[in-house]
Amino acid sequence: RVTRLRAAVVQAETPSDLTDGLSRTGVLVQEAAAKGAELVVFPEAWLSGYPAWLDNCRDAALWDHAPVKRVYARMVENSVAVPGDACTALAQIARESGVTLVMGVNERVEAGPGRGTLYNAVLTYGPEGDLLNHHRKLLATYSERMVWGHGDAHGLRAVPTRAGECSVRVGALICWEHWMPLSRQALHESGEDVHVALWPTVHEMHQVASRQYAFEGRCYVLAAGSLMRAAALPAELEPHPGKVSDGDQWVLRGGSAIIGPDGAYLAEPVYDTATTIMADLDLARLAE
Repeated sequence: RVTRLRAAVVQAETPSDLTDGLSRTGVLVQEAAAKGAELVVFPEAWLSGYPAWLDNCRDAALWDHAPVKRVYARMVENSVAVPGDACTALAQIARESGVTLVMGVNERVEAGPGRGTLYNAVLTYGPEGDLLNHHRKLLATYSERMVWGHGDAHGLRAVPTRAGECSVRVGALICWEHWMPLSRQALHESGEDVHVALWPTVHEMHQVASRQYAFEGRCYVLAAGSLMRAAALPAELEPHPGKVSDGDQWVLRGGSAIIGPDGAYLAEPVYDTATTIMADLDLARLAE
């Protein structure tokens, strides 16, 4: 029985829009697959960018503020409908590269209950292009509540998939869900082998949570963070002078890492650099 698989965490600067995001996703997944990756993961809200303006720009919470309304409308326009054209494109990327793909998205509900709501969601595709799991973050964190709705327990589980010749169970949580004990327990009980921890950026406390999760769950953890420069913040909004000094400053610094089931790093965190972090995971270590 094959127990080894190669995993990749993509760390890149956030895309400018959904079209750009899908195009870059295809290229980045193909590059990872060409290096042997069989499981490829992306950060929180990779499509189409974590709303870092909520915490780095002034007046984000003003009522009926025209600049923020324009920024939010653009966020809606570049979000992912499930199902929809973007999902079809993601399925094709996974299928053509033959990888299991875990993707953080801004999700838009187009019809039925919750129409018009945005969710912070994670999608998991198998190597045949089938959507294996769809989970919405249970509770948006702090300022995020201005743009994302409350999720539910749907998809709060690990799912079986194939990574090359290896059968593996993959689960995922988004950001603050790693400090929700019942969420963690639900994934542990579902038989998780590999856990994807999606973050906007994996700063020190996020590293602590990711390593603790690996040790508690006795699983591998792929911690995924994005990169964003201040210049990529919305042009309509004024950066907060106490937080942003110039356009080249990083407001999201990456910090992606790969962690073993003993809580130790297999791939140390990388900051302020676009890269794809890779490691070979031996599932036999989980029992050990």
